[in-house]
Amino acid sequence: MNREEIKNLLPHREPMLLVDEITVDEEGTAHGLYRVRGDEFFLQGHFPGNPVVPGVILCEIMAQACGLLIGDEIKGKTPVYTGLDKVRFRNSVRPGDEIRVTARIERRMGNFFFAAAEAHVGDKLCVQGKLSFALLEG
Repeated sequence: MNREEIKNLLPHREPMLLVDEITVDEEGTAHGLYRVRGDEFFLQGHFPGNPVVPGVILCEIMAQACGLLIGDEIKGKTPVYTGLDKVRFRNSVRPGDEIRVTARIERRMGNFFFAAAEAHVGDKLCVQGKLSFALLEG
């Protein structure tokens, strides 16, 4: 899926749509991509002369990839974080980097989803963690 196709599922829009491409394989694992252009709002003050993608943005990129795993079920609903566990930041992400996310749903309870995700730049692991989210009406 490209950005326009992703917009058919996720309610996020620019500047908060943080997945450029995504595929879901036969095992149900999402493989997402976000290219850090360098002009993003979150880099403007983080940090002048030494821009680094904030950790919370990396978590949001992983969360959006997780949301895309549930396909059409997310249409018309608002996904909201319910928790972050065991999140670890390993390497910085900078302008020009391509962030590759791998995500999978580990469990579901009604409208609550529990997922695992990680993000790499090249062969370097940048962040990993467990995410949970709920789907709210509207």
